[in-house]
Amino acid sequence: MLRFFIVLLVAAMLEQTQTIQAETPDAGWTPELMLKVRRVAHVRPSPDAKRVAYSVAEAVMTDDRSEFVSQIWMSNSDGSDATQMTFATKSSTNPIWSPDGKSIVFAHRKSPGADDWTTSDVSIVDVVSGQITPLATTGASEFAPLFSPDGQSVALVISDDPPRWAGSYQLQVVSVADRKAKTLPATPDHQPTLIGWSSDGASLFFSETRGTLNRLSSIKVETGKIDELASGGELLRAFELNAKGSAFGFVREAPQRAPEACVSPSSEKFVPTQVSQANSHLPKSPLGKVELLQWKSTDGQVIEGLLTYPVDYKPGTRVPLLLQIHGGPMGVFVQSFAGNAGVYPNAAFASRGFALLQPNPRGSAGYGKEFRYANYQDWGGGDFRDIMAGVDRVIEMGVADPERMGVMGWSYGGYMTSWTITQTKRFKAASVGAAVTNLVSFTGTADIPGFLPDYFGGQPWHDAKLYAARSPLFQAKGVTTPTLVQHGEADVRVPISQGYEFYNAVKQQGTPAEMLVLPRQPHGPTEPRMILKIMQTNLDWFEKHLKPGS
Repeated sequence: MLRFFIVLLVAAMLEQTQTIQAETPDAGWTPELMLKVRRVAHVRPSPDAKRVAYSVAEAVMTDDRSEFVSQIWMSNSDGSDATQMTFATKSSTNPIWSPDGKSIVFAHRKSPGADDWTTSDVSIVDVVSGQITPLATTGASEFAPLFSPDGQSVALVISDDPPRWAGSYQLQVVSVADRKAKTLPATPDHQPTLIGWSSDGASLFFSETRGTLNRLSSIKVETGKIDELASGGELLRAFELNAKGSAFGFVREAPQRAPEACVSPSSEKFVPTQVSQANSHLPKSPLGKVELLQWKSTDGQVIEGLLTYPVDYKPGTRVPLLLQIHGGPMGVFVQSFAGNAGVYPNAAFASRGFALLQPNPRGSAGYGKEFRYANYQDWGGGDFRDIMAGVDRVIEMGVADPERMGVMGWSYGGYMTSWTITQTKRFKAASVGAAVTNLVSFTGTADIPGFLPDYFGGQPWHDAKLYAARSPLFQAKGVTTPTLVQHGEADVRVPISQGYEFYNAVKQQGTPAEMLVLPRQPHGPTEPRMILKIMQTNLDWFEKHLKPGS
């Protein structure tokens, strides 16, 4: 119980800090004052619950922007005797106690900059002497460390060497005594999320996306044998393991079932037991049927996606179709609750008579490493053909009205949306969200300048023709699709200039275009009223252009 209240206390501190950060300078917060705000995260009580380790992020100026540099701290459970455990300029996060409470393992990297995830290493700090010992420091990215039950080993996740943005990871176990590492066999998608150790230390638990669902699995440390622990048609996510390694906590949901917290024993048969009623207040509004769909692309590659039918859909009736493209590009559409909040109000679309296609084209997670890397140097190529083949499939099924189709997407999904309307006039409306539209200027202004050079095999000056050929901006001549552009004003991942460039390119050709600028919003909008504004604007836009009489 003490651990529970420690977590609540520090979580409350974190929530208060984030709320203060959201205030505008009009409320009295100057930039100088805001740089003094600290953020507390990764709260970890010691095994005896007498102390607590946590990371503290403090804003510092780096180059032309402020970034939060995290260090590991330790204090007594009442908050007294707070001691900073790491002092290097590197960003240190996610402290994990050893079972005997004598040391803490943590991940750290060159800087908190998003582009420096590739430099992540793992070290151990002695809580008495403060001595830091490197544990995993190869050219790969190592992170998410967890001590074994006996404290003799640390499990972690390790990337390929060198790390690639599309992501290929394996689980590794490193001996604390001599740093000898054992890399376990690859998991099916090469993207495991490490959950924890079994209570006997013989296995590691991990979750991973397989198609449109997440799977919970275990892997034997000695043999590398993988066993799937949970299957079925519901989406399981956000797994946690209790201190004894005897029970899982997680979230369970499905397209027709709102998310709720569940628990299940880890050492017996996996049997979810719901322990929350967080969404029991939701109205019993009808939701559109969601169907897992498969089709073949132009080269024979099998592609999956989710098709949501309008509420009360009558078979054989053609309805307006909305094509929704995910971000990443290594994102994936999974079978989540249709009523979840997001930039696109999918449940509202279905209730207003729209069908919705959510494809997982090449480049998506959940279908193996080869599939995820299949769009390297080919953005707007095979992925575009995969998506359009899915649209054709829904038309062939007699569901989609080919004269009333819209397309939308955020981030990479926004890229593909803007690309799509430069390649075809089949869509009568488009919503371009936080999109990369000029690959050259994006690489020079984003906070991840290493992203596209990885995907395209070099910098823009190495192959300017390829960058231009795959930039929607440079293909925008002749675009006739009415286009809505939405972009966060404070987006450093995809700077708002990307949105302005495409909006102006469309508008200057006389095509109907609108742009919604979202004040204070980063790449992923955070303020509820802004998210609501985005959802409503998207709903209004497609109703205006795709409904009868529009």
